[in-house]
Amino acid sequence: MTESGKELKSELFQDPTVPGPTTDEVSALARRLNYSLSDDEIKQCHSLITDALKGFNRLDHLVEPTLPVKYPRTPGYRPTADENPYRAWYWRSTIKGADSGKLTGKKIAIKDNVMVAGVPMMNGCRALEGTVPDVDATVVTRLLDAGGTILGKSTCENLCFSACSHTTGYGPVLNFHDQTRSAGGSSSGSAVLVMAGEVDMAIGGDQGGSVRLPSCWNGSVGIKGTWGLVPYTGAAAIEPTIDHLGPIARTVHDCALMLEVIAGYDNGLDHRQPPNIVVPDYTKEIEVDNLNGMRIGILQEGFGHDVSEEAVDRIVREAAKKLTSVGAKVADVSIPMQKHSGDIWAGFGLEGAYHCMLRGSLHGLGYRGYYPSNNMKISGAALKHDTKHLSDKVKSVMLTGAYLNETFHGQYYGRCQNLARLLRKAYDDVLKDYDVLIMPTIPFVAQKLPKEGEMTFEERSNYCVDMIQNTMAADITGHPALSINAGWVDKLPVGMTIVGKHWDETTVLKVARAHEKNYGK
Repeated sequence: MTESGKELKSELFQDPTVPGPTTDEVSALARRLNYSLSDDEIKQCHSLITDALKGFNRLDHLVEPTLPVKYPRTPGYRPTADENPYRAWYWRSTIKGADSGKLTGKKIAIKDNVMVAGVPMMNGCRALEGTVPDVDATVVTRLLDAGGTILGKSTCENLCFSACSHTTGYGPVLNFHDQTRSAGGSSSGSAVLVMAGEVDMAIGGDQGGSVRLPSCWNGSVGIKGTWGLVPYTGAAAIEPTIDHLGPIARTVHDCALMLEVIAGYDNGLDHRQPPNIVVPDYTKEIEVDNLNGMRIGILQEGFGHDVSEEAVDRIVREAAKKLTSVGAKVADVSIPMQKHSGDIWAGFGLEGAYHCMLRGSLHGLGYRGYYPSNNMKISGAALKHDTKHLSDKVKSVMLTGAYLNETFHGQYYGRCQNLARLLRKAYDDVLKDYDVLIMPTIPFVAQKLPKEGEMTFEERSNYCVDMIQNTMAADITGHPALSINAGWVDKLPVGMTIVGKHWDETTVLKVARAHEKNYGK
C-alpha cells in the first residue's frame, strides 16, 4: 500500500470526536427507564454508549445506497395567494420527465408527504418547514420516467392526520365547488387541483381514506390499491400496515393510467410489497361494453349511520342499482364486523402512529427496505422541539398513543392487528360471492369549514371524525377501494365507494368506468 493509501485508511477508520451524553444524562435516562444503577454502573454505561457512538460515527465515512434523482429541477417557490385561490398548492416547481411515455403531456401534482429531491417538503406542518429531501420517491421517478411533468407539491393536512382540510400550515384548503366548505383530507390539495384543471392527475396518500375522502367531496376519481401494490418508498408514513399511495384524476381512465405507471414491485425497498406483483394494462381492460355476469353487493353497514344524510344514501343506492341495466346483478349484503372497523383502526392510528411518527421520525423502524436517514434526523428533531406547530388533532393522537403504549405496552395495538385479520376474512368471505361491494364514500356532503376561535381543543380534534366510517376498513384489510361521483345534493358531490378483491383493481376500475360511461354526472 502506498503512503497516501495508508493515510487514507487511517483517516477513514480513526475514531472522530463523539458528541456523546454526559454521565448525568445517562443517569437521567436510566431513571426514565426505571433502571436502578449505581454511580459506578452509570459510568460504565456511559463508556458503553460512547463506544457505540464511535462505531456509528465511523459509519459516517461510508456512502449509504439511496434513491435515484434522474431529472433536473429548480427549487421553485411558494405561490402567492393570487396564484393559489384554493390554497391547494404548497410549492410550485416544474420537473419535466422523459421525452416520451404513457404520461406524455400529463401535468401532475405530488402530495406534500412524498419526497421530491431539491423541493421543500412540509408535510402540512410548519414544524417541518425548510426540510428539503435529497431523493425522489419511487412513485415520483416512475411518473417522470413515463413522460409526465410535475408542476409541484399539493397541500396536505398537518402530518396527514386529518380527514378534513383545515389543519394545514398555511390555512384551510377550499372545496372546489363551494369555497366555504371543506375539501376533505388529508390529500386535500391533490383532489382540488385535479378538479380545478390545474393538473391532470395527482398523487394522494391513504391511511384512513385520504385518497377517497377528498375525491368524494370534490367529485374526482381516487383509488387506493391493494396494500403493497404501489410502493410507499420515499413517503412520510403514519403507520406502515395501513400506508397507501394512489392516484387522483378527473376520469377513471386517467386514474387507471396513473396506476399502471406507479404500481409494481420496488426491488425490496418497500417492505409492504410482495415480490410477485403483476400490473395489468388497466386502461385496456376496463373498456368493456357491459358488466354481464358481474355480481355487485350493496354493503348495508355503509348506510344508515347516525350522521348519514338520506339523500346521500339514496343516490348511492340508485347508482348501484342502475348498473343492472348494463348486465350486473345487484343485491344487498352484510358484513356485521364492519361496525367495529373504527375501533380496530384506532389501534393502528393511535399507538401505531405514535410509534411510527413520533418515535420513528415519520418513517418507522424495524423493517427491511429503504430509510431516508437524513430526513428522519431532521423530522424527528423538528417534531420533538417545535411542537407549537402540531395541530390539535396530531397532539391528541400522539398523547393518546403514548398513554396506550405506557399503560398497556402494545396490548391493544397487537389486539387490533389480530382483529384486523378477522375483518379481512369477513370481507373476503363476502367477496367470494360478489365481485365488488358498494357504499357511500362519506355518509354526508361537504361540511362548512370551521372558523378559527369557534371551537374547543376537543371539538377541533374531532371535527368531521364521522366522515371516515366507511373508508377505514379497506385500509385495515388492504382491499382496493375507489371513490367516484354518484350524484349531487345541493350542488355538492356525493361519492360512491367501490371495494374489490385483493389484487383485482381491474374489476373495481371496470365497474367505475361503466358507471362513469353510462351514468356519470
